[in-house]
Amino acid sequence: MDFDFALGKDPNSEFHQSDEFQDIKGMMHSRLVDRIEDLGADFVNWTPAMVRRFVAQEVETFTTANRMPLNATDIQCIVKDLTDELIGLGPLEALMADDSVADILVNGYKEVFIERNGLLQKSKIRFIDNKHLMRIVQRIIAPLGRRVDEGNPMVDARLPNGGRINVIIPPVSINGPVVSIRKFRSKALEASDLLAYGTLNEEILDFLRQAALARCNIVISGGTGSGKTSFLNMLTQFIPEGERIITIEDAAELQLLHEHVVRLETRPAGLEDVAEVTARDLLRNSLRMRPDRIIVGEVRGGEAVEMLQAMNTGHDGSMSTIHTNSPRECLHRLEMLLHFGGWQGSETNLRRQIAGALDLIIHLARLPNGKRRVISISEITGIQDEVISMQEFYRYEPNTPPNGREGWIHTGRQPVSAKLKRLWNAARPRTEAARD
Repeated sequence: MDFDFALGKDPNSEFHQSDEFQDIKGMMHSRLVDRIEDLGADFVNWTPAMVRRFVAQEVETFTTANRMPLNATDIQCIVKDLTDELIGLGPLEALMADDSVADILVNGYKEVFIERNGLLQKSKIRFIDNKHLMRIVQRIIAPLGRRVDEGNPMVDARLPNGGRINVIIPPVSINGPVVSIRKFRSKALEASDLLAYGTLNEEILDFLRQAALARCNIVISGGTGSGKTSFLNMLTQFIPEGERIITIEDAAELQLLHEHVVRLETRPAGLEDVAEVTARDLLRNSLRMRPDRIIVGEVRGGEAVEMLQAMNTGHDGSMSTIHTNSPRECLHRLEMLLHFGGWQGSETNLRRQIAGALDLIIHLARLPNGKRRVISISEITGIQDEVISMQEFYRYEPNTPPNGREGWIHTGRQPVSAKLKRLWNAARPRTEAARD
């Protein structure tokens, strides 16, 4: 019942979202703060159960003394909200505990959106005012050694549980404080989960398993929220035990289950002359750490130079993700990032570097209905007329003839690279056999 209250599902939810109700909660919160100051250090040692009893008693005393027109449901809602305020994250507490919520997006104190099952929806949760919202923000980021104020109006950080938080406040944000929280999955998605969700089918999964075993260099492309990191994490499950894996991320999200994993994370410049550590710095250093495979959570800058050089100089089986709208756009973006990284060679040599490094591009997309799908799997085949050539193995069709159902089409093309030729017999298409 308490959880339903937090989501605004009670019969009086409209009243609970009103400014009048929020004002009442604000007054009660101020009274609680005064009472806690009177208690002194003893309050710090109280258990959550003791805090809840204390809040319930104070709320009852306050409502009786001031003859507040509140019923039992209203009071129960206030007690829960104020308890979360004192020992948790206030209005965000229930959403952070809900495993079905992937993203929490706060656009000022009155608007909170959530992503559930790939779709955005507006929550009935709200804050009392922007000061209340900022109080919760500071409570989240203070233990991380970060701060946000007018002099430093943006902050991006990793939460202790592995999630990410981004905060931007006025004067940069016109809507008031804007908070974006990407929650961390307590359990990484496995191949069986992606099969159940329809992200791919058994045939494609077998193909990718063999590609990972054959040490193909793989880039996973797609737009924001298409599931690239989860898919990358799933692919790493096919890396044989006994290999030394080094992961490089801006915010550590990957949950590799291997015995020998070294996790590296970038560091922004600090407020007290703390030096910035970039993905490029970590990639350069990782080459001296005897890696068997290098996993880059996302390539987005000059580190593309070091990543492709590593792939071209014996570190086969490396993997990464990149933000793009198509497999061809993935190649264009890599060219651009190489230029940003200070590439000194000609355009032809640049493209040869890319073609020599990459074996496969897996493109993901989130469909309008919120479902995530593997849209394309393409092989890089070389250079033709100074253009990187590629061929598609699998293509997703929303309405595949003749039965009109969604599914994947195998294009019938044969692999060119030696790595893929070796695995082709083990993962050859079964589409025609299944139709027969």
